[in-house]
Amino acid sequence: MALVAGVDSSTQSCKVVVRDAATGALVREGRAAHPDGTEVHPDHWRTALAEAVAAAGGLDDVAAVAVGGQQHGMVTLDEAGAVVRPALLWNDTRSAPQAERLTAEHGGAKVWADAVGLVPVASFTVTKLAWLAEHEPDAAARVAGVCLPHDWLTWLLLGGGVSSGTGGSLGLDGLVTDRGDASGTGYFSAATGEYRRDLLTAALGHDAVLPRVLAPAQSAGTTAWAGLSTGALVGPGTGDNMAAALGVGARPGDVIVSVGTSGVVSAVAEVPASDETGTVAGFADATGRYLPLVCTLNAARVLDATAKVLGVSLDELSALALAAPSGAGGLALVPYLEGERTPNRPDATGALHGLRLETMTPAHLARAAVEGLLCGLADGLDALESQGARIERVLLVGGGARSAALRAIAPAVLGRPVLVPPPGEYVADGAARQAAWVLEGGAEPPAWEVTGTSTFEADPDPAVRARYAQVREMTAVRP
Repeated sequence: MALVAGVDSSTQSCKVVVRDAATGALVREGRAAHPDGTEVHPDHWRTALAEAVAAAGGLDDVAAVAVGGQQHGMVTLDEAGAVVRPALLWNDTRSAPQAERLTAEHGGAKVWADAVGLVPVASFTVTKLAWLAEHEPDAAARVAGVCLPHDWLTWLLLGGGVSSGTGGSLGLDGLVTDRGDASGTGYFSAATGEYRRDLLTAALGHDAVLPRVLAPAQSAGTTAWAGLSTGALVGPGTGDNMAAALGVGARPGDVIVSVGTSGVVSAVAEVPASDETGTVAGFADATGRYLPLVCTLNAARVLDATAKVLGVSLDELSALALAAPSGAGGLALVPYLEGERTPNRPDATGALHGLRLETMTPAHLARAAVEGLLCGLADGLDALESQGARIERVLLVGGGARSAALRAIAPAVLGRPVLVPPPGEYVADGAARQAAWVLEGGAEPPAWEVTGTSTFEADPDPAVRARYAQVREMTAVRP
């Protein structure tokens, strides 16, 4: 039985799964925590990967491995391969002014959408590089290479990063990536498969080494990390959203709604997207297709924050939400608790509107929190349809999908039946499936079956979204 490993290096933790390459059956797994914050030194990811691998029983018997990682994070390297400064993560919004400047100075929103499939917002790597050049010019001048979190960890597995303790000596020319994760940088076109170095230079102030873009099932080489793994095939890896689509077995016509630290609505598509409004990011997927995507900053943490305010557990929050009527009696929560990415309002704050004596109850607040979170995701479904996405199935995944209230209320807000696969580490699973694809070859990834999926249905309640939209626009932050 050949074994493969998949890594999910997410915002909050590192997960490692080891699976049967032929069937996808789980053999063992492990995890380790990452530090909090929107700025993290990549060495923490290295340490967490080593700890998660150890917790998973090691990689000595694994034939292939691949890494899925949080998108957009800015990893900057000097000529020797050392990290220049801590990485700015996707949820760091300090580069919002640079996003506006880049858009205005380089042709406007339509030009950017046509060039790279997205319009700059603070999440994307290109804007973070512009922030670095403006605020830390000495550090920017030292940057010789730029990569993403999954690229950096893949490089370490291959023997890169001599200063990081892997025992290898692979230089910057050994950096690799895939078109899925590269398509979230702001200087790579999913449509053409090429970097836009002019946009990289416009942001950073000079050119830099960028990872070589591998084909979906192309081997990056073999592991050369002393003490962790040697001799196993290494897949190109991909971004977390692309890996999750692989892990859940998404196919053209599927929309994946993921409720984690961020809220993500993405569709497996045969053609690239180009949305000059910036709502839909025209990403590529990990199979050679496309993954148009809408992302919100506020998702599962909305439930966490509401439970904390009410002094209840997440299970108790679900029970409260399900005890309140649909629409929460007119109480609407716009949950911009960390600013927002979609719509692009990085300085926005949350708003609660519609308080009356009868709605000023824990149950109504719990219901409003769940519905507010879902309304933002429902707006994402509308945006994908406007870009021509075909929606045949809606798959609800992520940590937030464990919420009984979220599962039950989602069909009423999204206006469609919702399929919920069993809880799982779908990003790590997707990376493992890619590793199996690299190992076995073929035109498509191996057909691993996802069993135990449940279907949730409810009568659509458009009044919920109408009320949410009213409050959302009423509370919009304007200059």
